[in-house]
Amino acid sequence: MASRRIRIGIDTGGTFTDVVAFDEDSGDLVTTKTPSTPSNPADGFINGIDKVLGLLGASGDDITAVCHGTTVATNKLLEGKVEQLGFITTEGYEFMLEIARQAVPDGYGNSYFWVKPARIVPADAVRTVGGRFDFEGNEIRPFDEEGAVAAARWFKEHGITTIGVCFLHSYANDEHELRMREILREEHPEAIVSISSEVLREYREYERSMTTLVDAAVKPNVSRYVTNIHERLDGFTGGTEGTKREIPFYIMKSNGGVLSADEVVHQPITTVLSGPAAGALGAALIAQKAGFDKILTCDGGGTSTDVSVVLDGEPTLTTEGTVGAYPSKIPMIDVVTVGAGGGSIAWVSPEGALKVGPHSAGADPGPLCYAKGGTEPTITDAHVTLGRIPPHLLGGEIPLDVDAARQGITALAERLGLDFERCATGILEISAWNQANALRQVSVKRGLDVRDFMLTTFGGSGSLLACRLVDILDLAGVVVPPNPGNVSAFGLLTVDVKNDYVQTQVAKQTALDHAAIEKTFASLTERAAAALAKEGFAAEEHQFTRTVDLRYFGQAYEVRVTAPADAAIDEAYAGHVAEAFHDEHRQLYGYDFRNDPSQQVEWVNLRVTGVGPITRPELRELPSAEGGSAKERAHRSTRQVCFDAEDGYVDTGVWWRPDLAAGDVVTGPAIIEEFGSTVPVHPGFVVRVDTYGNLVITKEDK
Repeated sequence: MASRRIRIGIDTGGTFTDVVAFDEDSGDLVTTKTPSTPSNPADGFINGIDKVLGLLGASGDDITAVCHGTTVATNKLLEGKVEQLGFITTEGYEFMLEIARQAVPDGYGNSYFWVKPARIVPADAVRTVGGRFDFEGNEIRPFDEEGAVAAARWFKEHGITTIGVCFLHSYANDEHELRMREILREEHPEAIVSISSEVLREYREYERSMTTLVDAAVKPNVSRYVTNIHERLDGFTGGTEGTKREIPFYIMKSNGGVLSADEVVHQPITTVLSGPAAGALGAALIAQKAGFDKILTCDGGGTSTDVSVVLDGEPTLTTEGTVGAYPSKIPMIDVVTVGAGGGSIAWVSPEGALKVGPHSAGADPGPLCYAKGGTEPTITDAHVTLGRIPPHLLGGEIPLDVDAARQGITALAERLGLDFERCATGILEISAWNQANALRQVSVKRGLDVRDFMLTTFGGSGSLLACRLVDILDLAGVVVPPNPGNVSAFGLLTVDVKNDYVQTQVAKQTALDHAAIEKTFASLTERAAAALAKEGFAAEEHQFTRTVDLRYFGQAYEVRVTAPADAAIDEAYAGHVAEAFHDEHRQLYGYDFRNDPSQQVEWVNLRVTGVGPITRPELRELPSAEGGSAKERAHRSTRQVCFDAEDGYVDTGVWWRPDLAAGDVVTGPAIIEEFGSTVPVHPGFVVRVDTYGNLVITKEDK
């Protein structure tokens, strides 16, 4: 029998591991889910591969590639479980991390109330080494070899095996950092080392140091996890030891690309937003095909909800991201995460107020209705007791204990002095506002008018509060893709190989050295091309994107704009880039200085992204109905559902989504169910099924 060509996307979430398999010959997509295994995520990963191969009637020999979105690095940083790190920096700069940026986070109007968090490296684990470059890369003082050896030996004596190195101005000249790494290899060979000139070749020492240290911190965990999965994945193929075929294995990066597992262990920080990035890309492709060019994405899982912005089919990128308490200045899809997932716990504050999240019951023990030992009511418990989701998950695979959920919420309601319905709807209302605030952060705070945007909801719990979000934010409507619980896994099948390279080169627009900029772009492009060649892409397949970070002279932060990739760099080229900067600055901040000669434009960072394109799955159109009304085909039952505590329970039709056809219309109140998710449609909303099977939800009066 001829071998098939199957590419698999697999996304590990807090509660479920989602799997999508794409048959490259037939174009068929097969989706499934399996419970996540938090104690060892690799077990859930392998179970998912096993399950989808069984559904396809295929074997490991048919797999052409596996793309994976992982939360290993993210969870380590969010939980703050960073092992002891060491830090080596330039002599005289030992308190760089302590000083940081002197900034008080949003939400603390008065620094008196803000307690500075512990540094990622305590002051007594910092060592300095003599030697100095200036900002142009000229050596001012030679490297202190003896001091470097002493620092390496000190870390070895104190048992510190994970070390970050960041010397002043190493973005301009990395000789001292490379020599420091050599000395660490000689004196402390078991140490895991990250150097800043390889992690982030950008100025601003504090951000570069933090990004380098975060890279070092997650390196051991990511390396162990990836190696474990790679070995177990190869067990799916035939042959004996030494003759087994190695299955190509890719990891999703925060920038919207993938990288082979072999390479990702050398730059693990690029995976810190691995899972959320895949969801944003999958939603972007689906919404663009559906005809929407301005969307907000809402990816609701068991532990958290991730939101992002997509313009013209492309998620917006940022380099100002943080994961937990740690700034990470790498290109990443601009995702905001809020602790409002299906497992988020409802609790009473010491002041007697109802709170929801960020603590989560996760997959184990899970919500009360999972009957696996959970002791506190969650968002899922509120949904199931109000009738908004069925008393089972995954088409009946996981039955839910509605009575246990009701008892938990009743006890919470008594503590708050509320009736049951007000308590349960209150839990969901708080969750909806938490999600709405996250959506505002990625939209309104970026100068965007949310009233022009459709919301694309996906993930197991992403669509449960969609109608309330339309009301709260006055959105244009909602798009719910088919199999919404598997959109992140589907997104992994749409992702190109992508590598980012950056070089700081500060100069005013009026004094640009065009030849120097051309030379830097050429150097960055060479590095990107070499990486793509290593990933197996032929030279004619390589694609390159240039971007430039600019600012008005005197500003502290930059705005990134796209620059032409194949034009000669001259005055006209620079002028074109500057005009794009003025436009983007006005979009973000409401003003620009394009006609003010006293305000000069300054170029700061040059960037090149190398892209190796892959074959994307084609979205198939849904057949139109061939006779019979939507109600005759898809209406399954009627149940009592509470959408508003004031109105109580109302008779609500339950519809089976797989039986809906293109062009069907369902008017709320309604509950639309499928294998992996449920969509509650509130009174006053109408659902139309489009040609690709998306549910397009709008208010009846819009």
